[in-house]
Amino acid sequence: MLSEPRSGRLAAWGNALLAGFVSPDDAVLAMVGDDPVHRVEGLPGESGPVGLTLAMGRLRTLGVTGLRVALPAPGHPLGLSGPPEFNARALEAEEAVVGFGAPYGLVPEVYEAGPEGDVHVEVLWHCLPVREAPPADVPSLGEAERELAEALRDATRVLSRLDVAGSGPVAEAALDAYRARAEVGREVLAPGYPPRAVRVLELAQRVGLLISLAYENGHGGAVSASEMAARGQALRPVERTARRAQVAAYNAYVEERERG
Repeated sequence: MLSEPRSGRLAAWGNALLAGFVSPDDAVLAMVGDDPVHRVEGLPGESGPVGLTLAMGRLRTLGVTGLRVALPAPGHPLGLSGPPEFNARALEAEEAVVGFGAPYGLVPEVYEAGPEGDVHVEVLWHCLPVREAPPADVPSLGEAERELAEALRDATRVLSRLDVAGSGPVAEAALDAYRARAEVGREVLAPGYPPRAVRVLELAQRVGLLISLAYENGHGGAVSASEMAARGQALRPVERTARRAQVAAYNAYVEERERG
């Protein structure tokens, strides 16, 4: 949850590119992020893997007018619409991009390449058919914002009672440092997104950081089995809520277009 998912970058900047808000070069630079290479394989009309610039142009030609994000987890097909083959690949990758306007989706495969001593990460996006149907369990931006505020309040209260490290001054310092980094040279979302989507994504990232801190900093004062179980019970629904909000923010551009 701390790091921006690759599917989020691709969908957000892909939407900005499809809408004409950014140039292809700027969009692809943002999509790739810190990765050296992204390619797309399985595109109709292409015999092999192609770069993101050509891939986005091909998707536009095929009828794709927008891109949604899916962040599924076991038992929670968040943002998916089928078919089962696509859902299975997306669940394995824990993320996917789903086209709007034409039935195509992209699932990333991340692997290491290069000789020993010069190994780097490459990303191969697999283009697969998707079902044209509403995505599973994605809230509206308003719903996501309300749910996040409630979940953050409830989780903070429970974690503080259990003396978990992720709910005290250490967590606040980490959150302040995270916000400072986020404000330097990084846009939370691409041009064309509504301000509310930016706000919801920022809050989801804050909640995600709190969850990570709570998991990473040991059990704090929660030393009994019952207290450790209570901490897990407090974190799991918050984590689910943050993921739902994250997807709602990335998908806001397409949802607004659907509403006309």
